[in-house]
Order: sequence, then structure tokens, then C-alpha cells
Amino acid sequence: MKTPAPATNSSASSTSAAVAEPRDDALLDCLVIGAGPAGLTAATYLARYRRDIAVVDGGKSRARWIPTSHNCPGFPFGVGGEEILARYRRQAAQFGVEVIDGCIARLQCSGEGDARVFTATAADGRHWRARNIILATGVIDNMPAMDGLEQGIAGHAVRLCAICDGYEASDAAIAVLAPVDEAVRHAAFLRTFSRSVTAIASDDTPPSTECAALAADAGIVLLPPPDAMCCDDDGCVVTCGEQAHRFDTLYPVLGSQAQSQLATALGALGDDNHELAIDADAQTTVAGLYAIGDVASTLNQISVGVGQAALAATHVHNRLPRNLRETQDGG
Repeated sequence: MKTPAPATNSSASSTSAAVAEPRDDALLDCLVIGAGPAGLTAATYLARYRRDIAVVDGGKSRARWIPTSHNCPGFPFGVGGEEILARYRRQAAQFGVEVIDGCIARLQCSGEGDARVFTATAADGRHWRARNIILATGVIDNMPAMDGLEQGIAGHAVRLCAICDGYEASDAAIAVLAPVDEAVRHAAFLRTFSRSVTAIASDDTPPSTECAALAADAGIVLLPPPDAMCCDDDGCVVTCGEQAHRFDTLYPVLGSQAQSQLATALGALGDDNHELAIDADAQTTVAGLYAIGDVASTLNQISVGVGQAALAATHVHNRLPRNLRETQDGG
């Protein structure tokens, strides 16, 4: 699936202080790295606060995988990931925000306190200097080896978030593919929505005593690691030995790779999954460095990420020197 093209600036407000490609010597109030829903929300807030910002994005937002979500606030009839991203970009563009295509390869910091400056360098050598950084770099899901995977995601035969769309899988024949204890726990969550839930182990590790009891109590069938998996128009087929099992939908829960390397290289602390620890203002353990959305150690939901974006952007604005509106005579 392709990420939407960057929005044009044809509707940009002439009074916005946001910039797209700053001069090499420019010192931004904030650089936002990542243009998914969280990053674009932060950029919109900061532009409306009349702050000098830039947004750099590598075009890999996790949201682009969403075929249709009925869990996104404000879209009662559902919305696809491509449309979500396009809408957020159009809204940001109204306030002068343009998304710069690029991949930040290195983040450095110099100075202390109010004199602290971050320098972000892209893979192609471009760089940006900023007093604050908001990381909205997300995570990359570990996907299963499965014929027809992208077709399966588009047709809901493969689903990536039980919190987002477990309701839409109500009464379906559901399977969860994961390390066995994780598969059982995830399957138990999905028993809220369906009577038929199967846990498929992704390796040969036996279930713990606790999870074996949980599976028995919840009526969850346990299957060994599959020999083959494929998607077709009617769902997913999982083959274990000589037995083929058909499911309406399959949830792969194989972990993810938090894109937190830029922050941890500066000493920011994270959890066991390398997602970043943040405070009540979404600031990491490095002053001036914020993390929002899936890269932060929190519930991975769009609504959570955009809430963190509002907190981070407002905290950035309030910690910067005041940008008082000039009087009409310029005084």
C-alpha cells in the first residue's frame, strides 16, 4: 500500500510561522520526526501556536495498513488508513505545514538547559537544528510468512489489532498466531467477541501451566506451529501437518520493532520492547525530546497518539520563549 503524497501548501495560512525546508543555519522551535496521525497532530498544534517547525517523514506510517477502521473517533461509518493520513495532512497544510520526505539517520544534542540544541541528520546529508524534538516514528510489525498477506489484510482475513477491530470479528472463526502464551492471552481477549477462537503457536515452546489452564477454561483450541499459511477470498487456511484449518480471520501477534533508536542513542530510557518511557507531558528522560504514538510505551491506538501529540506540542510551546503577537505599528 502506498502512503499518500505530501499535501500541497496551496491552502496554507499566510500568517503561519511553520516552514518546510529551513535554511541550514535556521534554529527551529521544534522538529517533528514522523508524519502519522500523532506527528501530524503535533505539527498542527505547533503551527497554530505560531512556532517555527519542520516535519520529516520516511513514508512508513503504520496507519497505512488499516483497510477500514470503525474504532477511530469521528468516523461513524469507518475510515481507511490512507484516508486518515490524507485528512491529517490536509488539516496540517491549512496552517502552513509541509511534510518533507526523508529518513533521519542520526540525532545529536549539544548544550544544556535553555541552550540545548538538537541536530537531526538525514541519510542524504540534509540536517535540521531545533530546540525540541518530537519523535513520532512508530513501530514496525513483524509479519508472518503467508501467501496473499496483503490481500488478506485488505479483505480483513488478516487483522492486526484486536482492540481496533475485535468487534468487527464478532462470531467469526478467529485464530491467533503468536508465541504460545501470548497466543492464549490474546485469544482469551478475543473470546469477548467470538465463541470460536484458536491459539496457534509460532514455535515449539509448550504453554505455561497458567496459560494451559486459561485456554481450557475459555474453550480455546491450541494448535502447533503451522507448516504453511495462505489467504484467499474466504479467509485464511493454516496447515499443521496433514490437517488444514480454515479461519475467517487471523491475528498475527509476532511483536514489533519500536523505532526508538534515535532517542536511545541520546540516553532516553525505554521498556523491554524498546518503546520509550515518557512523562505526563510525553517528554522522554532526555529534556526537550518527546515521544508520541506507538514509539512511546503506552496503548498503541490513534486516539492515544493524538492525545499525546496535544500534550507534547503544548508543553513545547509553553517551555519556549514567549512569541508575543506584534502590535499593528510593529512595536
